[in-house]
Amino acid sequence: MVAIWCGGGDLVRLVAIWCTDLVAILWCLVDQLQAVGGTVVAIWNEGGSGGTKGGLANGMDGFSGGWGEGEGWFSVLLEKEIGITIGLTVGYYLFIYFQPTDVKDPDIRPLAEQESDKLQQLLPEIPHWVKNPDYERMDWLNKFIAQMWPYLDKAICKTAKDIATPIIAEQIPKYKIDNVEFEKLTLGSLPPTFQGMKVYVTDEKELIMEPSLKWAGNPNIIVGIKAFGLKATAQVLDLQVFASPRITFKPLVPSFPCFANIYVSLMEKPHVDFGLKVLGADLMSIPGLYRFVQEQIKDQVANMYLWPRTLEVPILDLAKALRKPVGILHVKVVRAMKLKKKDLLGASDPYVKLKLTDDKTPSKKTTVKHKNLNPEWNEEFNLTVRDPQTQTLEINVYDWEQVGKHEKMGINAVPLKDLTPDEPKEFTLDLLKKIDPNDPQNEKSRGQIVLELTFKAFKEEDLGKDFEDSVQQAPAGTPAGGGVLVVNLQEAQDLEGKHHTNPYARVIFRGEERKTKTIKKNRDPRWDEQFQFVLEEPPTNDKLHIEVYSTSARSLLHQKESLGYIDINLSDVVSNKRINEKYNLIDSKNGLILVELIWRAAPPKS
Repeated sequence: MVAIWCGGGDLVRLVAIWCTDLVAILWCLVDQLQAVGGTVVAIWNEGGSGGTKGGLANGMDGFSGGWGEGEGWFSVLLEKEIGITIGLTVGYYLFIYFQPTDVKDPDIRPLAEQESDKLQQLLPEIPHWVKNPDYERMDWLNKFIAQMWPYLDKAICKTAKDIATPIIAEQIPKYKIDNVEFEKLTLGSLPPTFQGMKVYVTDEKELIMEPSLKWAGNPNIIVGIKAFGLKATAQVLDLQVFASPRITFKPLVPSFPCFANIYVSLMEKPHVDFGLKVLGADLMSIPGLYRFVQEQIKDQVANMYLWPRTLEVPILDLAKALRKPVGILHVKVVRAMKLKKKDLLGASDPYVKLKLTDDKTPSKKTTVKHKNLNPEWNEEFNLTVRDPQTQTLEINVYDWEQVGKHEKMGINAVPLKDLTPDEPKEFTLDLLKKIDPNDPQNEKSRGQIVLELTFKAFKEEDLGKDFEDSVQQAPAGTPAGGGVLVVNLQEAQDLEGKHHTNPYARVIFRGEERKTKTIKKNRDPRWDEQFQFVLEEPPTNDKLHIEVYSTSARSLLHQKESLGYIDINLSDVVSNKRINEKYNLIDSKNGLILVELIWRAAPPKS
């Protein structure tokens, strides 16, 4: 229902254009009938001074002569003009206004008493959950819709009217129609029902549902058409729609409503049946027209939405929902001055840690300058920026200790909103005890640190790429010929520890090590953490080592134990650009780990 509600705009537009075209055709037919009538009147009056009687006599003479010799102009006119008029009028009234008199109510018998051929005919009407065991019953949803239907009816009709009215107003000038308006619009008292629902479970960040929808409704839609001072009405009623859509919610994101887009496809052509009354008569009773209209509707809808075609309904801004990187912060740690001693017997051993707020990646660290209160580093780092308006660069200076905890020497921060893109800016910052500059503890001097910051925003065309395209290329600044290896550790399943199960994962690649958070007392942990490795060449011949551990501070003898590992050959990742698979953990009885690997090649030099 969410997909139908969100995607209804396109369907309403399509129906509105169909209605306008139908109205135009009907009005052209009326206009032709008026022209025929005018021609007949002109013939009747023809005959000069002889008046009506003379015109009729001359016409009859011509008719009799033409009948005998094949040359009478009036006989041809009667056949083409009056014959068409009388035939259309009589046929219209015979087929529409005169109902059959031999119609009988069908015999109703229990299903067990039906013959086998009759049962075969009834099979398509059996709900999907009876025929297919992978379809679920949806009684609860049908009860919910039935209770909400009076309110949904009004809300849907109002939305449809608001969308269709400007579209119809745009179309009617093409057909010289004065006005088209909804005189009545209601979906009736009978709600649609779901005959079953199938849900697909995949390893991708998506949710796929296939409901079986049937709606035998009693809507009442009356449209009034005005043109040339005349008014006609068209009424749609007794609507039947049977459809099997596939609704996909993807990608799943950690922002409400937890999916960025809805994709709707039809797995087969829908069944559509309805009654259409014009001037009080049902046009669908005309032989051949019913089948023609039904096939046209099926073909039009199939051309738009039959799988693999889809209707895409955007719900969230994908870049914001996924917090995709919007730029790179280039940080150069130049030097520090007048640092205070932390060691009683000598000078301090300072180093600097850099981190952006609201960022889960590990902090960047400079080298340690031993026994130096005025160290010079001149070391450069790149940090990924996701929101320059809210993120802040945190600078922490520590005194390195060989044994014990490293003592903090001072802190400060720089809001990224103070930076102008692509303009280097040097900062000389006082080191503080507390991050709040007004804190009284900051009055004591702790030295200064000099930084050079440059924010490089990604190009707009790169930010506007689709999610699927964004995984193909590395961000600007990646070494030419190289790229970025992205490792998404999503989840593990069926982990078993001998003494405890508090799992975390370690990723080791080319000597670099990354670690996920620890999830306590969970055999099926979900991390959803991403690690990136900037490489100067594709990792065609490399392997990625991932090992899952369990740790416990309470266990003195078994503080840490391995729950399984996997070595992944990266050649397939380079060739396929993306792999999302479950791997069986080695040295684990049933353990599995779901890993997504992406290779983003650097853009070629222009």
